[in-house]
Order: sequence, then structure tokens, then C-alpha cells
Amino acid sequence: MKQLFAIFGNPVAHSKSPLMHNLAFKGLNYPACYTRYLLRDGRRLKETFFALGLKGANITVPHKEEAFRACDVVDSFAQKVGAVNTIVEQGGRLYGYNTDAPGLLKAIQSLKEIKTILLLGAGGTARSTAVILRDTGYEVILLNRSAERLKYYQEEGFETYTFDNFQPKTYDLVINMTSAGLENNLLPAPEEILKRIIPSSKACIDIIYGKNTPFLQWVKNYNKPTKDGSDMLLHQGVIAFDYFTNHRFTQRDIELHMKQVFLL
Repeated sequence: MKQLFAIFGNPVAHSKSPLMHNLAFKGLNYPACYTRYLLRDGRRLKETFFALGLKGANITVPHKEEAFRACDVVDSFAQKVGAVNTIVEQGGRLYGYNTDAPGLLKAIQSLKEIKTILLLGAGGTARSTAVILRDTGYEVILLNRSAERLKYYQEEGFETYTFDNFQPKTYDLVINMTSAGLENNLLPAPEEILKRIIPSSKACIDIIYGKNTPFLQWVKNYNKPTKDGSDMLLHQGVIAFDYFTNHRFTQRDIELHMKQVFLL
């Protein structure tokens, strides 16, 4: 009998995760199928998971903190950051992991001479990313529209700013961690702020993938190297698939099949 997996999010129609995972399931001859589910209320994540008869799920914006609360057991890294993006069911219990951060870390490590990183946004993805980047030796600063979401980061000792009190310095890498530009033409920060940080940066990343976002378009005016979120999507997907299939395959073999999604 085929196992069923899904991605929960709002929005979720744009997600390449179903195609990516299904390519790997088929290529590796694993009896499973992966779909998408538009989840409007994150508080209903657990009951929806069981109602759909899922074996596992990925969680995208804006439900990663609710996913953390829905799990019965959470691994040490996800526990540390309070955000889950991968859930696996075992014996009626939900086990939570965070594969976002290692996925983005791998994408960033291909960029040279990066020491200071400015994260635009302070949601669930930023949480896991900020911690793993700092633990790896990067200096991480956060800039968010409002102060409320920055409390966690302040308690963890991060340098944080809102749009109102921002004091820009030189940052090697600027990453849009928000959903600005996913379904609209918004920038992740006011133009007057971007004008003070982008010209002196070495590179910029938008975690949104498969789209030339307003942020990436804006950055290209300054001839900066850019990346969208495709590398992060691929790397985190490989790690999630490894959990879904209980480490049956090598990550290299999983990646070989998943990479095809970017050639279609």
C-alpha cells in the first residue's frame, strides 16, 4: 500500500515539493505519493494530518511554529529554534524536524567570503536559519517590520532592528526571509532602507524560488550576484525525503532524482 505525504502551507499552489518528492519516489521505486494541501488555520494541522491519513508532511509559511506545537517529539535542533518544517508519523505520534536551516546553509556555503549576514524578516524560517548560521560562525543581524517577532532573537543574543530604529552597516550577504513578492509585488523592506544596504553587499538571496521576485529584480539594478531559493528547496527536500523513507537511500541518490525538477 502506498504511503501518502503532503505539503501544508498558505499559499501552497506554487510549491514544487510534490513534483520533487514524486520524482524521487518514482526514481527510487519507493511506494509513496506526495500532494499539497492548502491549510488556512495552522491550529488544525495535527487533526488534518491524521484525517488525510498521511505518513509525513512538509510545512511551509506561515505554519512552521504551529507545526512545532503539533508534534509529540521534536529533534534537538527544531527544539532549539521552535520551528518545524518536516513531520513524520511513527506509531501514531508525530516527530518533528527542521530541514530548512541545513538546506540554506549548504546553499550559502557555495558563496565566497561571506562573514556578515542580514536577514530580512523574523518568521519561522528565519529562526532556524539564524541559529544554524551563527553556530557555523557567521555574524547574523535581523531586520523586521515590527518589534514583536524580534523578542525571541533578542533573548538569544542576536543584534536586531525594526524599520524604525535600523542603523545600517556593511553586510556581505542580504537574505529575504519573508514571503514579500511571492504573490504580490512587495519588497521585503522599504526602498530607502534597501538603498543603504544593497550597494555595499557582496550577494543577495531570496528564499522564494522559481520566480524573479521584486527583491531580486531590485537587487539586479546594482549588478549583485543573486540566488533564489532553489538550492535551499533542493537541499532541504533531500534531507526531508531521507526522514520520510527512514534513511533507506543515500542523499546523493535522492538529490540525483530531485534535481530533475529544475530541468522540467
